Amino acid sequence: MTDADVDGAHIRTLILTLFYRYFKPMIEGGYVYIAQPPLYRVEKGKQAHWVYNDSELAQMLKTFGSEVTIQRYKGLGEMNPDQLWDTTLNPENRILKRVMIEDAEEADNIFDILMGSEVAPRKKFIQTHAKDVKNLDV
Repeated sequence: MTDADVDGAHIRTLILTLFYRYFKPMIEGGYVYIAQPPLYRVEKGKQAHWVYNDSELAQMLKTFGSEVTIQRYKGLGEMNPDQLWDTTLNPENRILKRVMIEDAEEADNIFDILMGSEVAPRKKFIQTHAKDVKNLDV
């Protein structure tokens, strides 16, 4: 479980690298999951909705209009314990994504590029794919 924002995605990549490099049988066995905390809480009147990404937020705003209150969570520490339980820990409500290796050779290559000690391949990857970035916190 990491934050829902870009920083959380980076930390999640570090954790997945650890599991991929040193505990791969856990991934292959289907024992590694990513808990998905919400990024926003949207309130309209007495109704509150948890929103997990920017596209969901855009859809919610189309549905509810502009008369809403939006709270963005920069990190899990900004949530009250009961909110964290309700959204991310409670088995009845939580969203879990199972980590799977669909293409072992490609996964190995990507982990080497993104997390390896060589800077040049990572720089080339960033330059090639920077135009495709959809979520960037500046």
